[in-house]
Amino acid sequence: MRVEVDSMRILLRIPNWVGDAVICLPAIEAVRDSFPGSSITVLARPWVAPIMEVHPAIDHVIQYKRPGKLLQNLKEMFSIITILNRKKFDLAILFQNAFEAAFIAWCARIPSRVGYGTDRRGFLLTRSLKIRRQEGKDHQIHYYLGILEAMGLKARYKEPRIYLPPSVSAEARKRLAGEGVRDGDLLVGLGPGAMFGGAKRWPPEDFASVGERASRIKGSKLVILGSKGEKDIAQAVERKLNGLAVNLCGKTELNEAVAVIGRCNVFVTNDSGLMHVAAAMGVPTVAVFGPTDPSATGPVGAVATYVRAEVECAPCLKAECPGDHKCMNSVTVDMVWREVERLLTAMQQDTGGLKR
Repeated sequence: MRVEVDSMRILLRIPNWVGDAVICLPAIEAVRDSFPGSSITVLARPWVAPIMEVHPAIDHVIQYKRPGKLLQNLKEMFSIITILNRKKFDLAILFQNAFEAAFIAWCARIPSRVGYGTDRRGFLLTRSLKIRRQEGKDHQIHYYLGILEAMGLKARYKEPRIYLPPSVSAEARKRLAGEGVRDGDLLVGLGPGAMFGGAKRWPPEDFASVGERASRIKGSKLVILGSKGEKDIAQAVERKLNGLAVNLCGKTELNEAVAVIGRCNVFVTNDSGLMHVAAAMGVPTVAVFGPTDPSATGPVGAVATYVRAEVECAPCLKAECPGDHKCMNSVTVDMVWREVERLLTAMQQDTGGLKR
C-alpha cells in the first residue's frame, strides 16, 4: 500500500500515555512531511491533548474522554464515531495498538485504516501490519515510524520535540517566581513518580538525597513535578527535603508542567512521561531505569542519559516487583549524582553559565 494523494483528510489515533505520545511525535511530523497539503487530525486522550494542540504538524485535535463507567464509555465512543463519520476522513493511521482504535475507525467508515495487527484487530484494518524489529532500531520511535515505512512513506528518524506557546512559558515563569524561583536561579527538577507501576520507581528518599546535594549549589532551587496520582510520592520527597523544594506535583496542567520542566537546568526522573517531556524540551535529563529497557524507551537527546544497575533479572518489564526490587535499589545516589554533575558541568562549559 503506497499512499500518494496529497490533499486528504487524515486521522491519527495516538497512544494514550504522555511518554508514548511524545515518542510518537517524530512519526506525526513524518506524516505532515509526506502530506503537506492534507488536513491532519489527532484523536487523543485529554491528558495528552495539550501537547498536540500546539504542535505545528497538527491541524485539529479531537479529545476522546471515556468517563470511566461502562455505559458512559460506550456513549462517548459512539459519539466519537459519529463525529469522525461526519468528517469524512480518507485515511486513519493507528499508532495506538488497541482493538478499540481499529473498531472506531471501522465504524466511522474511514476507507483506509492502517496499523499493526495487534490485539486481534487485523480484520478491522485495510492494511494490517506485522511488527518487525530491525537491528539497530530498538527504540520505540522506530516502532511508530515502521507503520509509515510500510505505507511507502519517508519516515526519517529524529528526536521528539515539544512546542509551547510563549504565553505558557511566561505563565510558568510567573508561577515559579511566586514560589521564590528567579530567572537566574539554577533549577533542579525531580520527577519521582511513574504511572506504569511501583517497579519503575526509585525510592523517594533517594530522590530527596539527590535534591539535598543539589541544594548545596549556590543559587539553586528544587521543584517536584508529577501527576495527581503521584502526589503521595511527591509529598514523601518533599518531607525528606524539609522545606528545600517547591512541590508542584498534581498542581499544574500538562502544558504548565512542560513549561516548568523547560525552565529546569537538569531534570532527575524515573522512566516516565515527564522523562520524555524533559528530553524533548532539550533539558539535561538523568533517568533511573530498572525493570524497563532503556534501549527501547530511554530518553532521547544529546543531553539526556540514564542510570541503571546491571542485575540478572532486568529488564523484566513488570509493573510490580515480585522480589526485592534489586534493579532499582542497586542504583545508588552517587551513581545518579555523578550524571547530574556531569550534565551541569557540560552545560556550563557550552553556554558559559547555567541560566535557561
